[in-house]
Amino acid sequence: MTEVVEAATTSAGAGSDLSVVVADTTMLCEDICQVVLAPVGGGALPSFTPGSHIAVTWKPGTRNSYSLTGPAIEPDHYSISVRLDRAGAGGSRWVHNLAVGDQVTASRPRSAFAPVPNARHHVLVAGGIGVTPILSHVRAAVQWRRSFEVIYSFRSGFGAHVDDLMELCGDRLTMVETPEQFWDHVTPALTRQPIGTHLYTCGPTPMIDVVTEAALAQGWPLQRVHSEPFSSHISAGGEPFTATLGRTGTAVTVGPDTSLLDALLDSGFDVPNLCRQGVCGECKLPVRAGQIEHRDLYLTDEEKSTGDVMMPCVSRAVGADLELDL
Repeated sequence: MTEVVEAATTSAGAGSDLSVVVADTTMLCEDICQVVLAPVGGGALPSFTPGSHIAVTWKPGTRNSYSLTGPAIEPDHYSISVRLDRAGAGGSRWVHNLAVGDQVTASRPRSAFAPVPNARHHVLVAGGIGVTPILSHVRAAVQWRRSFEVIYSFRSGFGAHVDDLMELCGDRLTMVETPEQFWDHVTPALTRQPIGTHLYTCGPTPMIDVVTEAALAQGWPLQRVHSEPFSSHISAGGEPFTATLGRTGTAVTVGPDTSLLDALLDSGFDVPNLCRQGVCGECKLPVRAGQIEHRDLYLTDEEKSTGDVMMPCVSRAVGADLELDL
């Protein structure tokens, strides 16, 4: 998640947190800062799956998720690259103000955007700061000698990790700066791929939507199309309803301006959560009965159609009642 999202959480597995120290900071381009985090006391950090992110605590009870861009196997450091969001809640500005020697608390790596190891070919499409998890995919593809290609779209002067990608990819990298250039390369990339090719897209939600639609129109199976938005602004409000916890019979009222997740947390139920925007999948809950209005970007269409699981940070009940398997 590069900054897949910038969001708060009240419960994100604090017991497994890592203490790291800022080893280096670099401005990669205007508004994008790379921060290198090393373990306090030295040694190796936990390995991670390509496409993983860490949740960085930037004030008490509040975390932001950022993609890891460096080596994945027993690394001696983690690297994140953060775009300054001047209209955000302050997390990205906090990261930009970090200095060498500052101590940081971060979650262990987790991933909802991993590469498929047995794919015959990997088509990686990045937009803007969405390049960060794509870079992690590229490092793994090079290490394991997997077939891949990268299309990276960015505004002139705002391309992050360009040198890294050029060194790793060689002629497998295409960089574009206009919509016309983007489609000149994405369209043939979607039409010429053999069976077994997987598509990965990370960037603004509108870009992901149009690339996904184009792939499906070309006949790509949905299970071979993967995406991770780096920002999401999904409303969690709606009609009030009651959520009943099936194992205890406890009824939790969810108001029109409150998410189901917040209602559960306010009632004393500890629900793990991270992004609060329907992206990461951390807060997924089982559902016993009731119709769900799915608003998340995490569950597949098949999972949504079964009606037995939901993301309470953004999704709600259709109707007055919902029964959870809790």
